[in-house]
Amino acid sequence: MYFVTFRLADSIPQVRLKQWLAEKETWLRTHPEPLSETQRAEFWERFPARFHQWLDLGYGSCALREQHVKEFLEGVLRHFDKVRYRLGEHVIMPNHVHTVVTPLEHHDLSAILHSWKSFSATEINKRLGQKGALWQKESFDHIVRTPAQLERINQYVRENPLPPAKAKRHPCRFRSLRIFISAVPMK
Repeated sequence: MYFVTFRLADSIPQVRLKQWLAEKETWLRTHPEPLSETQRAEFWERFPARFHQWLDLGYGSCALREQHVKEFLEGVLRHFDKVRYRLGEHVIMPNHVHTVVTPLEHHDLSAILHSWKSFSATEINKRLGQKGALWQKESFDHIVRTPAQLERINQYVRENPLPPAKAKRHPCRFRSLRIFISAVPMK
């Protein structure tokens, strides 16, 4: 089972992303494995948590905020549910997607993500009258190892987006985004 985030190509400014990657590389070089629990917590705060905070700022085109795009992408995510994977909690944000997914036998995560991203990019670009890269090539994925970890991740997904009070101050970012959430219990 994996927690996955994939994002639009323009969701984080390139200058910020390059700085983040350089900092991460330096940190990993100066903190060799095995990491202590304190180091793991520091790494999470400095890198994945900060990255997700940047995504939630709503940079870029926010193409996924369009209702017809969200509904189409929801269909893409669900298309092979229970055939190639089990789809868990998920949310479509204006510039990224969070999901919990479990590949089924003979299917791997990279093929699932490639299928979602390549099929949806062609159709979303057509619907929006645009061309070029829609999705960022890399995705964030994390193996879910324990039921407690799964619950924390599911809570994080359920709590996205921000509450309506904050959404009013940031209409591009969080307007009517809470759609189609489903839960799949861990085996």
